[in-house]
Amino acid sequence: MMDWTDRHCRFFHRILSRRARLYTEMVTAPAVIHGNRDRLIGFDPAEQPVAVQLGGAEPHELAAAARICESFGYAEVNLNVGCPSDRVQNGAFGACLMRDPDLVARCVSAMKGAVAIPVTVKCRIGVDDQDPQTALFELAARVIEAGCDGLIVHARKAWLQGLSPRENRDVPPLDYGLVHALKRAWPAMPVAINGGLVSIAECRTQLAAVDGVMLGRAAYQNPELLLRVDPDLFGEAAPVVNSFAALEAFMPYIDAQLRRGVRLSSMTRHLMGLFPGRPGARLYRQILSRDAVLPGAGLEVLRAAMSEVARREAA
Repeated sequence: MMDWTDRHCRFFHRILSRRARLYTEMVTAPAVIHGNRDRLIGFDPAEQPVAVQLGGAEPHELAAAARICESFGYAEVNLNVGCPSDRVQNGAFGACLMRDPDLVARCVSAMKGAVAIPVTVKCRIGVDDQDPQTALFELAARVIEAGCDGLIVHARKAWLQGLSPRENRDVPPLDYGLVHALKRAWPAMPVAINGGLVSIAECRTQLAAVDGVMLGRAAYQNPELLLRVDPDLFGEAAPVVNSFAALEAFMPYIDAQLRRGVRLSSMTRHLMGLFPGRPGARLYRQILSRDAVLPGAGLEVLRAAMSEVARREAA
């Protein structure tokens, strides 16, 4: 979810669900150590519980980055062993690490030794020509031995040769059963499943076999999905009643960010998936796409876009 789940996105998603755990976009360990930390890993306390996702393959760097992230107040640090992008392949981390479970275990051990918060691993079921059961179970055994506090498994292989990062999200077949088998093999280890899930009903089905479900593109492209998380999965009322109320609750944050010099489009780009299939939704998106990028654009743009949906629904 690089370039997607930034702090503005997470703040808005927290308005939609109190109970969902939010994850940052992946940040490399060297960037955390040497870069602009507030820009890279800063977050609003209202986002909690929020986990930071780190990329890297050097145990000492990951330990140092994890320590910094803990000092920022994150509830969890997650090591990405699943991203197949060109960037991670060039740096020999992300999904490339599926080939080296011993190194992943050393990374986890170093991070565990550096922080008191949970250290988790997000992985694939294998890469390229690996046998998924062998690759996944070997990785799991090594990181669990190293003290890993949880596994999040994207139930697809990643093909580092032959498929683009976009194709790697859809083309390799899903194998939910293998992730379920992993949970049965290590019943005490928290296991969450990821990949291809687009509805709360599907999440419910998966939760009969695993401990958690991670939603990525589905929650980003259709944020209204998150309004059902608290009532349907936790038996609690949603924080807001609908998308209009969510946007109203988001406006004070937008206003504060605008005063700090953040462009309106940096925030409204995360709102494009609202009102799916509803009258006025297309015009809502058009207004935000056209006007939010203009110099000096403010809340009036968002209100104009919202009013089109309200007007069409009332007609």
